[in-house]
Amino acid sequence: MRRLRAGFFRWANPFNAAQIQTVSVAKTRAIVFWTKDPAGIWAHLDELDRRGLHYYFQYTLNDYEAEDLEPGVPPLAARIDSFRRLADRLGPDRVIWRLDPLLLTDRLGVPEVLERAARLMAQLANHTRKLVFSFADIAAYPAVRRNLARAGIAAREFAPAEMEEFARGLAEIDRAHGLALATCAEEIDLAAHGIAHNRCVDGELLARLWPDDAALLEFLGSRAARKDPGQRRACGCLASKDVGRYGTCPHGCVYCYANVSRAAAQRNFRAHRADGETI
Repeated sequence: MRRLRAGFFRWANPFNAAQIQTVSVAKTRAIVFWTKDPAGIWAHLDELDRRGLHYYFQYTLNDYEAEDLEPGVPPLAARIDSFRRLADRLGPDRVIWRLDPLLLTDRLGVPEVLERAARLMAQLANHTRKLVFSFADIAAYPAVRRNLARAGIAAREFAPAEMEEFARGLAEIDRAHGLALATCAEEIDLAAHGIAHNRCVDGELLARLWPDDAALLEFLGSRAARKDPGQRRACGCLASKDVGRYGTCPHGCVYCYANVSRAAAQRNFRAHRADGETI
């Protein structure tokens, strides 16, 4: 919030720390928040509204309590409650449920993942319009493999047949609720199960939610509003600027590709300066 008030962020390239950019927010019309715990931003929603900023949330809510895969997040019941309260405040179109990343262990198979998804959907379906999921990428990230091994968790990725099995089961569960289902940056085509490829930074959603914002609509209709070229091939996100930082989240999720280690992330979190020019 201090950076919004100041009018700019300093942003460092995570792959080249010497590359520093100054990111102005003078013309910002919309913000997409990713979160597992929105408590920190709750008190500032009124100010965002007063500033005329449009925003919506990608809210990740998993049930990995038994596996302790997300040791730093609030208890599941509290996260469900905060999801509902946020949706009651903003409306169900502006709080998108993310069930991701999905992974398997020696005790957590596709039927168990679907069972947990069904329990969560029964509690969240009246508070959102869309469920987005993705499958964990473990082999591609050495730090993820190391962190899982240190935690003694024998996790593995979904095989293509298991992806199909999960998609088929999730679509069946959703028949009673009618959520839009979509995958995030997944190459696999699950259209046969009624599952689309998602756009997390979604121009169509922005235009539908705020049709009276001429500046926003002008941008969305311009050549600048293209697919983000810096994202993966299967990512459908609109061109945007991510002002977050790797290695700063204290949630300690064992599968996280953005933290090399939980200890390093906690050190960085403690070193954060609230009056600094980055977040």
